[in-house]
Amino acid sequence: MLCLFTFFLTACGEEQVASSGSSQPVAEQEVYEWKMITSWPKNLPALGTSPEYFADIVETMSNGRMRIRVYGANELVGGLEVFDAVSQGVAEIGHTGAYYWQGKIPGTPFFSSIPFGMTSYEQDAWLRFGGGNELWQEIYAPFNLIPVRGGNSGTQMFGWFNKEINSLDDLQGLKMRIPSLGGEVFRRAGGVPVTMQVSEVFTALQTGALDATEFVSPYNDLAAGYHTVADYYYYPGWHEPGSTLETIFNKERFEALPEDLQMILMTGAEVMNQTLLDELTAKNNEALRSLVEEHGVELRRLPDDVLIELRRISDEVVQEMADADEATRRIYESWSDFREGVMNYNSIAEEALIEARKLPAN
Repeated sequence: MLCLFTFFLTACGEEQVASSGSSQPVAEQEVYEWKMITSWPKNLPALGTSPEYFADIVETMSNGRMRIRVYGANELVGGLEVFDAVSQGVAEIGHTGAYYWQGKIPGTPFFSSIPFGMTSYEQDAWLRFGGGNELWQEIYAPFNLIPVRGGNSGTQMFGWFNKEINSLDDLQGLKMRIPSLGGEVFRRAGGVPVTMQVSEVFTALQTGALDATEFVSPYNDLAAGYHTVADYYYYPGWHEPGSTLETIFNKERFEALPEDLQMILMTGAEVMNQTLLDELTAKNNEALRSLVEEHGVELRRLPDDVLIELRRISDEVVQEMADADEATRRIYESWSDFREGVMNYNSIAEEALIEARKLPAN
């Protein structure tokens, strides 16, 4: 059992097996020591530090009854092995991205990010109030997993390149670390997508094994040091307009917990979900200014004709994925209907306000 039962000494020196009832003194209650594995390097800002924050919240809220040790990528398992490891009980919790598991479950990208899809708050709203959570839990249940939101990157940058992109011709044969549907779109546009865990990307760029990489946004990218091994920084992040990260629990072990600890874990995940997005939103502008003004990074916007073609291909790829099986079709219909509705509203809300803010003050 990875869920360890802790025995505490009584006043007379005898050991007693603690009960899990919340009405008993803390020293007499069962203490759970769990492992949490992630797909990110240890202590990477936001992505790597948020699981540690989650663990601290859970331990405090549980008054020490739930203690979680966090492992970065490759400390216990590889970053792309998190799904299987949590499913099998190697660790009780994982923090990762759903789109990594498309080879196992075709519809998983809808629970992470879809090219030219929904923004962070639109995606969160679909998951919480639009039926997304229920569909997500349904497709993970056969793998002994419970998924919940574990953060959102917000709209990402397209990434780091060692050559300029002036037209579609410049994508031909370009080796880029770009996962999931974005990678398939990139392939059909003429590029060579590479799936690679984050910890290997810097060296691959440095040695020329990669020509380009996407990662997250300025705050994380600055910390990763990509500006020292790539010349151009391209936007917008069409491939990941609002990527949900996932917290996954081993279903059997989660459901064996007392109800109050289950609720504490879920609440901690929700706090992490919002905190991670808030941190990135607050820090990205400062980091981008540092990249451009202090490190001389060349910030570039993708040409319109490139974006138009990538959008055309993206629609084609998403439609093909939707036809993979009955479950994916239902996910797509739910996601697509919600996206259409929220886009209609945002055209007179968020988008209209953003355009209004650009008007001259005088």
